This record gives sequence, structure tokens and C-alpha cells, in this order.
Amino acid sequence: MEPLPREGLFVLQRLEQAGFEAYFVGGLVRDVLRGVPAHDADLATNAVPQDVIKAFPDMPVLKTGIKHGTVTVLVDHVPVEVTTYRTESTYSDARHPDAVQFARRIEEDLSRRDFTINAMALHPDRGLIDPYGGQIDLQSQILRCVGNAETRFEEDALRILRALRFSSVLGFSLAPATADAARTLKDKIDLLSRERVQSECSKLLCGGNVRNVLIQY
Repeated sequence: MEPLPREGLFVLQRLEQAGFEAYFVGGLVRDVLRGVPAHDADLATNAVPQDVIKAFPDMPVLKTGIKHGTVTVLVDHVPVEVTTYRTESTYSDARHPDAVQFARRIEEDLSRRDFTINAMALHPDRGLIDPYGGQIDLQSQILRCVGNAETRFEEDALRILRALRFSSVLGFSLAPATADAARTLKDKIDLLSRERVQSECSKLLCGGNVRNVLIQY
């Protein structure tokens, strides 16, 4: 397993010294478990943004997405994104949640995420929290939605392109239910901004498994 980034550990430890809980989440956990050097340090915490800001009076804290619970702490000019545990409501535009509610437990936060390999949390002392079998899917090189695949794609159509991008870049296969849902709901991609589509497709086209993805999808 790759070492956790120093800047992220600093932020995590400072939050815990202030009486809060924090975990590494997202792509960093996926990469660390794959043995790939981690880059972006994302943390989830039970501290609300105002508490995070108070915990770092001596450091720059950017209010990058504060209405959704996210601030960014700059540690020696390295950004560490910190987001309050949250759950999400309906997605009227098939992209953004209509409302965000802060949650108390990391498990609640993980339940809203897109794929099992992205729905894990890691703590340097408490270890891995993996309620949806993401580690098994990572080892099996499978992309599987958290919960019902059609529901996940109905919520946010960008997840369809993210699935194909991960398949291309990581060389993973889509689980049958996830692949079926992507095909069924593909027209919802038309609701996305062209910029987001371009960004995902550019990354997809640079992946080592791009030929298989284009043939299948």
C-alpha cells in the first residue's frame, strides 16, 4: 500500500486534535490500495465548514464549495479538500443535488457515492471502511455502482461518462447491471454541459483500454 500524503495527514490530525473525526476518501483511497502514488488529498469529516476554518487559523482556507460543505486547506501551497459528511436529495437537472444535508457518520456519506471503488474511507489508525465491497471490486477490476445503478445514473448523468472513463483509464470492466443502466440512460448525457462532456471524453480517449470501451459503448 502506498504511503498517505503528508499534507493530508497533517489536516486529518489537526481536525482530530480539535475534537472532530476525519477520513481519507475518494480517488486517493482507490489509488493507495492499488499501490499507485496518491495525488489529490480529499478528506471527509463530521466538522462543518466553519469548524474546519476555525481549526486552521494559521493557514489559508479557501471556501471552494462551502454551500456544499467543502473548503480547501492549503498546506505549504498543497491543496487538501475537506468536505463535511453529507447526504443528498433529488437531482432535478440530472447533475446537481437539489439540496445537501450534513450527516453524522462516514457510512452515510459513503452511501451517496457513485462506484464501490470510490465509496471507501481510510484512516491511518482505524483502517479501511468499505461497506459496499469496493476493495473486492478493485481487486477484481470491476466498476459497480453503489446501490441501484439506474438510480445513480438518474441522479447524475455524468457518472455514465465517468464509468467509461474509469474503464478506459484503469482497464476495469463494468458490472452487468452498471453497463445495462449506462446504455438505458445514455440519452441523459445530452443534459450535461459540453465542457463536462469534453473533459471526461478527453480523459477517456487517453486511457490504455480506450479501444475496448469504444467498441463496447
